[in-house]
Amino acid sequence: MSSNVPISQHDITAPTPQNTPLTQAPIALGLSRPTVPDISEDSEPTETDGNDSNLPPGAHSAMLGLVQGRLADLVGKSSGYIESLPVEVKKSIEALKGVQVKQNELQNQFRRECLELEKKYLELQKPLYERRLAIISGTAKGTQEEIDAGIQASLKDNEEYSPIPADAPGDPAPIPEFWLTALRNHVGLSELITERDAGALKKLTDIRLSYLPSDQPKPGFKIAFHFSPNEYFDNEVLEKTYLYQEEVGYSGDFVYDRAIGTEIKWKEDKDLTKEFEIKKQRNKNTNRTRLVRKTRPTDSFFNFFSPPVPPAGEDELDDDELEDLEEKLEMDYQIGEDLKEKIIPRAIDYFTGKALEYDMLEEEDDFDDFDDDDDEGRFDDDV
Repeated sequence: MSSNVPISQHDITAPTPQNTPLTQAPIALGLSRPTVPDISEDSEPTETDGNDSNLPPGAHSAMLGLVQGRLADLVGKSSGYIESLPVEVKKSIEALKGVQVKQNELQNQFRRECLELEKKYLELQKPLYERRLAIISGTAKGTQEEIDAGIQASLKDNEEYSPIPADAPGDPAPIPEFWLTALRNHVGLSELITERDAGALKKLTDIRLSYLPSDQPKPGFKIAFHFSPNEYFDNEVLEKTYLYQEEVGYSGDFVYDRAIGTEIKWKEDKDLTKEFEIKKQRNKNTNRTRLVRKTRPTDSFFNFFSPPVPPAGEDELDDDELEDLEEKLEMDYQIGEDLKEKIIPRAIDYFTGKALEYDMLEEEDDFDDFDDDDDEGRFDDDV
């Protein structure tokens, strides 16, 4: 078969990351654009004719930009290798694509069944979540068996832990600011919660997870934040729904489609997502002044319920706006996933701070170690 492929008769370039199509990232599907690694000054220098010093200021940057632009133009374009193959080989390639279609169908089925399994075990955990709510709110007291099991878990985590004496006076009491503390102990959410938000989040009584019914067009999940009556808004429940696309992504996982949040019914002058400012205006003709009240958006955890919305087409945004939107979407989806996978099932670990140890380990795993001889991995003590 190989003798029938006229490779030596053509100037053929084998497929490389620079000349074959890239797949889109699951989170920013439809938004990501192909990129190439930056050409940094730390790259190994090539031989020159020694005339670089004669180049005018800014010439190096301009040349690097030109090279990067040329490389970017190559990304996603065919090298001509596939097109040059004999028809018989092309038929085999198309057959492999057909096999891949069936693999993709099985992967879709696998993910759907995994989702149904998650739903099953969420139902099994509901009585435990109800028990947790009762203990946090103080409507029920922890049993001695539950207390003893908790002490054993604490001793397992820390041999120096001092357990509560069995004859200690007093009954179990409600846990104040449980969910506010748990959320603040999550690295990502702690950056979203402002001091102004804390007053409202102290009234947060529970966070619950539910999955969308199987008969819905798109799979997904919903996170419900339950509040006791408060001075900030009328809603008893604030919800955030995350929808997946019907087909799994290239990596075999569900791809986020969009998120939908509850409209918050703010009480007068209590909108935590806005700042109010009183300004004095003067009439140019009459010279009379008046006070004008203006509002402007501000950072707040409650912006979480107004998720970013991707535009209908990429042409509506410039590169900087597109990059900013991608970051916001990724953050929004990551927060939703962490609430679903970490905070809700392990709320007590976030309240006590135990979960931070594991979160920090995961964060360290995201960074590659630098070689000892790599200048980028060094820190100068004199700086």
